[in-house]
Amino acid sequence: MSFLKPKTHIEQGDVVILYLSVNSMHAIEAVPTIVNKKGETIANIFQTSYGSLKVESIIGVEYGSRVELSKGWAYVLQPNPELWTQTLPHRTQIIYTPDISMILHQLEVRPGAVVIESGTGSGSLSHYFLRALKPTGHLHTFDFHEARADQAREEFKRHGLADFVTVYHRDVCNLGFTSELDGVADAIFLDLPSPDLAVPHAFKALKLSGGRFCSFSPCIEQSQRCIQELTKLGFNEICSMEVLQQENVVKTRTVPVIDLEFLKSPKTSETPTINEDNKANKESKKYLTSSNPQILPGHTGFLTFATLPPNIPK
Repeated sequence: MSFLKPKTHIEQGDVVILYLSVNSMHAIEAVPTIVNKKGETIANIFQTSYGSLKVESIIGVEYGSRVELSKGWAYVLQPNPELWTQTLPHRTQIIYTPDISMILHQLEVRPGAVVIESGTGSGSLSHYFLRALKPTGHLHTFDFHEARADQAREEFKRHGLADFVTVYHRDVCNLGFTSELDGVADAIFLDLPSPDLAVPHAFKALKLSGGRFCSFSPCIEQSQRCIQELTKLGFNEICSMEVLQQENVVKTRTVPVIDLEFLKSPKTSETPTINEDNKANKESKKYLTSSNPQILPGHTGFLTFATLPPNIPK
């Protein structure tokens, strides 16, 4: 139930983020015992690079607290979509925060919205959708892989989000989003190898009053084929973009500065020269500078957005 609402203390069964450092976090379930490969019930001991944690000891602890490990310490945090994206078990490649922020903004996801997503994958984006549309909205998420759909359904249940999401095992490219979802969606998101095949089904699923569409594609050719289908069906405001997050390096630099005021006076034998060992009134000044990072972010994918205007015949 960790994702349902803000909590103060860890309860048994909660998913907890064990924070060691920015680049070292783990999602663990707060249960005192587990069943090992031999079928034996044993104490739940979680191993980290800073030693072991007896998981039973964190039940009842306040979120944000520092807990002792056998060779160090860590913090226990309540999970949110940002932390879950960094710690979730990968069933597929996932979409990360820079792309997700643009998707949520462009699809105008808000409380009460009905969103259709395909495919579910590891559920990274799904958790962001659910946070944005609760408590009155609903997410319908599809995956063609039955095992992944079952895992996602169980995961949402453990996280306390089952009331806000319905998981389907279905090939939406060939079978569509089911007739029950025709004309009910405010927004549709596709992460498919051939999104152009699903565009006609997305057209049917969007409300008669219109809605927003997004497709994530690693290759520009996929985006081009998707745009062709969107144009045929009357979508407008079509655009394709790539989101690259770049953090500037900000630091204080010390720069030597020479006072050249002496050049304004007539030159005499006592007038110092610039190339003397004791530079004329040489000083150092500190400046706050900004520069590009040495390593630039790599390509993730192309986001194709479009709007279905209201009252388009279907």
